[in-house]
Amino acid sequence: MTIEKEIIHKYLKGECTRDELRKSISLFADPNKQLEIRSVIYAFYNNEDEDNCRLDPPEKESLLNQIHHRINLSTEGKKVLFRKRLANILKFAAVLIIGLVTGIIISVFQRPGIEYYTSIAPEGSISQVVLPDSTLVSLNSGSEIKYATNDKKKLREIFLNGEAWFDVKKNKKRPFIVHTSFYEVMVKGTQFNVKAYPEDSEIVTTLEKGSVNVMSSGNFKMKSRFLKPGEQLVYNVDDNFLETNKVNTRIYTSWKDNKLIFINMNLKELIVLLERKYGVDIEVKANVILDYHYDGIIKNETILEVLDILKETLPVDYKIEGQKIIIRKK
Repeated sequence: MTIEKEIIHKYLKGECTRDELRKSISLFADPNKQLEIRSVIYAFYNNEDEDNCRLDPPEKESLLNQIHHRINLSTEGKKVLFRKRLANILKFAAVLIIGLVTGIIISVFQRPGIEYYTSIAPEGSISQVVLPDSTLVSLNSGSEIKYATNDKKKLREIFLNGEAWFDVKKNKKRPFIVHTSFYEVMVKGTQFNVKAYPEDSEIVTTLEKGSVNVMSSGNFKMKSRFLKPGEQLVYNVDDNFLETNKVNTRIYTSWKDNKLIFINMNLKELIVLLERKYGVDIEVKANVILDYHYDGIIKNETILEVLDILKETLPVDYKIEGQKIIIRKK
C-alpha cells in the first residue's frame, strides 16, 4: 500500500493524526489526484480491499441519500466552491462518499477586503476541518462554522451554528473567539467543546484543557466567566438561566470519536441525538415514552441495532414507514 493510499484509508476510517489530516485534505483538493483518489475510495467502499471497513449495500445507499439531501438544501444565494466539480461527482456514486467522509460542503462570500468560508457537516456525519492557523475543528452532524482567511484583525474569529470541538493552536497575540447566538467564547490555545444548535434550549461550553473566557454577545448580557478544565457552562435559553457545573468531559466530547455516551438521559433528548447522528427522522406516537430514561454507549452500532437495544430494555416498539422511524409504546 502506498503512503498516499494509506493516508486516505486512515482518513476514511477517522484515524488520521493532525499531520495526516492536513495531507489527506491536500490530496482531496489536488485536481491531479482526483482519478487516483476516486479509485481508492471506490475500492474502499465496494469491499475490494481486504483491510477496509466493510459497508453493506443499504448503508452505502443511506450515505448517498444523506449527501444528496444536504446538497439539495444548499441555498441558491451562496457561491459554492467547486460547483461544477460537485455536478460531476453526482455521476460517480463512489466519489459521492467523499462528501460524507470529509463531511464538508464549503461556500464562500465576500465583504470588502475579507473572504469568509463556511464549512458544513451534513446530517448524519462528523467532519474535521483544519483552519488556516492549524487549529483543528471537529463538526458534529448538521453543524457549520464560518471563518475568514484574510482578515487583518488580530482576532481569530469563528461563527458557530451547531456543535464543534476545538483544538486551538496557541497564539497569545491572536485570541481565538467562537461566536454563538447568545455568548462568545475566547481562548488563546486550548481544547473545548461548544454546543449551540438553534433548535436546542441550551447553549453548552465544556472545557477539556487550558482555560476559556465566556463573554457577552449582542443578544445576551452577562458577566464574563472563566472556566477551568472539567467545567461546563450551560445557558438555558427558555429560562434565561446560566450555571457552571463540574462534569466528566468525555461524556460531552466523545461524539467527535463517533461515540455517544449518555447517563440517565430521557428518551426525548436521546431521540434528538439519534436523529443527528444517523440523519434520520423519528416520530414518537405516545408522549409518555419521552419521559423514559436510558443509560448506554453507542459507537459502531447501526440505527436499527440501537432501536433493537431500546426495544429490549424499554417498553417500546418501532417500525419503519417510508423514510421515517415510528416509535410506539408496547
